[in-house]
Amino acid sequence: MNLKENIRIALSSIRSNKMRSFLTMLGIIIGVASVISIVTIGNSGKAFLIEKINAAGGQSLNISVQRQDADSRYNIVGLNESDIETIRSIDIVEGVTPLLSDMSLAETSFLHDGIASITASNADYANMMDLEMVHGRFFSAEEYSSEARVCVVSDKTAQKFFRKSNPVGETVDISVNDQLITLKVIGVVKTEDSSLFSMDDMTDMMENYGMKMDINRFGFLYMPASVLMGIYGTTTYQALSVTTYDVKDLDRAGAIAVGMLNARHNVTDNSVYTARNMATLVDLLDTVINIFTIFISAVGAISLVVGGIGVMNIMLVSVTERTREIGIRKALGARTNVILLQFLTESVIICLIGGLIGMALGFGVSAGVSSFMGAPVTLTLSTILIAVGFSSAVGIFFGIYPARKAAKMPPIEALRMNG
Repeated sequence: MNLKENIRIALSSIRSNKMRSFLTMLGIIIGVASVISIVTIGNSGKAFLIEKINAAGGQSLNISVQRQDADSRYNIVGLNESDIETIRSIDIVEGVTPLLSDMSLAETSFLHDGIASITASNADYANMMDLEMVHGRFFSAEEYSSEARVCVVSDKTAQKFFRKSNPVGETVDISVNDQLITLKVIGVVKTEDSSLFSMDDMTDMMENYGMKMDINRFGFLYMPASVLMGIYGTTTYQALSVTTYDVKDLDRAGAIAVGMLNARHNVTDNSVYTARNMATLVDLLDTVINIFTIFISAVGAISLVVGGIGVMNIMLVSVTERTREIGIRKALGARTNVILLQFLTESVIICLIGGLIGMALGFGVSAGVSSFMGAPVTLTLSTILIAVGFSSAVGIFFGIYPARKAAKMPPIEALRMNG
């Protein structure tokens, strides 16, 4: 008897006992569905978070000054413009920018009670963050140096604050540190889809702190850090963000930058200026999510073992019910390995069908959860192969004993049992 005939007999047996076959598959279905959904949701969430973090500067270097140490021993209060130029002179460095953030009330000719999330930086920021300009331009190095009161807004903010897609030339009033200043809009940038926090996220965060906010009044704007520093009344920064042409050079650039800063400020203690590779944090996040995904998937895989035991139990019942058939076939000359292959094929097919149903169910669940999170579904070929392979392995492992029992059954005893 060939494999094709074994498959036909197996499918016929499954069709003749539909409810029993489905209940047998149920453990496999649940196990495969849980593993598929957990792995897929884990991969989708990981890709989503890493993309968000990278878009927010995840592949960069953060150089900061430990202010308490600097103030008490070296009379250094922060990083100045000369420090920025020194770090920018390193040949492997692509860009250097200070990063400041603040929240402010905002008012335009169209909106009188807006709220703006302010990101203050220098002219390098646009290239470092790979910002996509929709209208106008980003502020220049000259505007940064001269503390020009200009700003760039996001595309959705343009619609909310100005009721138009291109508000270049319009002005927005913001209140920072109890000072009211007017900024001229010189550009519109598309960033919100790649920002670490979306507007909905910001709304939820503010409401968690007891601050009610209408999302239709909330927007993002970018301005020269020099303007914000002038309002604060200081000329130094506590941290800088640095990017290199090759992300592999981040650690080397950090070591060189810290050495230069120590030399410039006559610092002998390496704890004053520190460099942190943000890409390392992304790798750590990747590792943590992978560990959790594997652990939870292992727990979900227990269902596959339980399902496999159910398959073995039903196959033993099937062997008992078909004892006379086995006896007749062996009496007619069927070899032991032919009988074994017949029942093993049936076991594997039951598990494979259950695995395919479970895979479809798991993908459906993961697609729903990923859609709810706003993350793309990441179903890899390896996940599918694992699900199908695991189902087949369960069918073989738990089908061997019933198949061997059927194959080794003496034909005379088999005929006598149901005779």
